[in-house]
Amino acid sequence: MVWGRQVFTGWKVVGASACLWALQSMLWMQGFGNLAVELRDEFGWSKTLFSVAFVATRAGSALISPAQGSALRRWGTKRIMRFGSMFVLGGYIGLSLVETKTEFFIAMFVAAFGMALAGFLTITSALVPWFERKRARALSIQTMGFALGGFAGPILVLCFGWFGWRQSMIGAGAILTFAIVAASTIIGRTREETGEPVDGIATEDLVGEPRAEGVTDDHFTAKRAMRTRAFWMISLGHGSALIVVSAVIAHIALYLTEDRGFTAERAALIAGLIPIFQLVGTGLGGYLGDRINKRLIVAVAMCAHAVGLLALTWVDTSFAIGVFVALHGLAWGARGPLMQAIRADYFGSTYFPQIMGWSAIVVTLGTVLGPLLAGILADSTGDYKLGFTIIAGLALFGNTFWALAKPPTPRTV
Repeated sequence: MVWGRQVFTGWKVVGASACLWALQSMLWMQGFGNLAVELRDEFGWSKTLFSVAFVATRAGSALISPAQGSALRRWGTKRIMRFGSMFVLGGYIGLSLVETKTEFFIAMFVAAFGMALAGFLTITSALVPWFERKRARALSIQTMGFALGGFAGPILVLCFGWFGWRQSMIGAGAILTFAIVAASTIIGRTREETGEPVDGIATEDLVGEPRAEGVTDDHFTAKRAMRTRAFWMISLGHGSALIVVSAVIAHIALYLTEDRGFTAERAALIAGLIPIFQLVGTGLGGYLGDRINKRLIVAVAMCAHAVGLLALTWVDTSFAIGVFVALHGLAWGARGPLMQAIRADYFGSTYFPQIMGWSAIVVTLGTVLGPLLAGILADSTGDYKLGFTIIAGLALFGNTFWALAKPPTPRTV
């Protein structure tokens, strides 16, 4: 944890990233479903519309990812995050003023652009170069912030009740903007600036230490990585997992209030329980990911996603909801950080922003497909059964990609 007498800067980056991601999770990712309930009640908009809004903004973020990866290498993390913070504030102010569908979509796109610049790709790319042997652990701790933010989701619902959703959106935008600017000071630091070694451990102290599957000192460029089978299998496998995750984020509140007849507050409470198990899964995945094969952990998690969603869909009991919450949360927490760690292990950290940026386009296919399938089929059939069942099947099929995602062959000197 320390370098010399100072705390290793890599862990400071982890802490700042986790805190920022907690707020992004509560007020953006996890908060979308809660906001959708408010907008549905006020304007009567359909589930399909919210699905389209969710996937369109995520797809837009993915499309800019390759350019974002290049921008991060050229201008640095701090500048990109602070630039993005301006759009976050503008987007949330726009959301507070929404009266029409067009205004809703415009505000969502503005906020999504800002969140993309200050979000997942940026902070993960900043973290990866600080670690190798402790990479799974570091990424898992970072992701715990996302889980804690989801657990705090009911707070947003309470604010809707106390202050109204419009005022709450203004407050959320102000908090996020301040947090992004503050966190960028720490997250934007690099090893080149501080002179610290990877993991905060001197090279001579690592002699004989085992390395994870596929870890290489050969750092692939994005173009070269995209020529490997591993790049495409990892991307498609990651997308398969996000089919479930994105569908649940976008629709769990709507499913529980409509198909199960729960109140918005009870639905938010149940959704807020998922991050508790996500937090446990993240810790477990981080511990195991630095010790055993990461792809094996991912495969087990993909099965848990599918089984949990099927239980929620077809077993009409409170126990089934509990099974879903536990399995989905554990799976999400365990496999999420490891998918990023596998990319960095296989391709190196030097060009990670560009590699992750191009991969994000493929991954987003899952982010788009999940909510659309769930929303469109729910509107056409009257419930979520068919959509959720198909989504669970696609998650199971995603294990095929992980079985084929073997390390690429590094160059020999």
